[in-house]
Amino acid sequence: MTETVRVRTLADGDWDAVVTLERDAYTGLGLSEGRAALQSRAAVSPDTCFVVDVGARTAGYVLALPYPPHRYPDLTRTEAARDAVEPGNLHLHDIVVAPALRRRGLARHLLHHLTAIARARGDERISLVAVGGTERFWSARGFAAEPGVVPAGEYGGDAVYMSKPVVAARQTRPRPSLSPPAPTLREVS
Repeated sequence: MTETVRVRTLADGDWDAVVTLERDAYTGLGLSEGRAALQSRAAVSPDTCFVVDVGARTAGYVLALPYPPHRYPDLTRTEAARDAVEPGNLHLHDIVVAPALRRRGLARHLLHHLTAIARARGDERISLVAVGGTERFWSARGFAAEPGVVPAGEYGGDAVYMSKPVVAARQTRPRPSLSPPAPTLREVS
């Protein structure tokens, strides 16, 4: 039996699962932020933060928030409340999938969902800081490294700031019909 995969907006009841997923993913790298920091980032832009459920289980999450290009959240601080930031750059702060559910396309599914959100918001770029040797993973998904943005030691030893353009949705043209147009009917009285 195939379990249903569903992406939905992050809700208050999701925080225990999100904190556990984040802790498991980032503690070994020395990058775990804790509940207050994570919640502060989601509070800035709740419409760009979501979870993926597989069946009844929260299998992963995304925290993304508007940030100026070449800037990123400080891991040692919570995010300050701020006025809405104009669209332009959406920063993918965290994307995590539970280890037992990796290699099933869930991260790709989450990234496609985030890209659609960025496109709908009018963002021109998505940025991130690749950590833990994930630069190749992100390069394969269209992100280009921008060396020198993240100072040595921040976000771990091999952190790299990366970004990619948000490509506009393709416009589809109606296909010409091969059959003659239907006759116009008029009612005669």
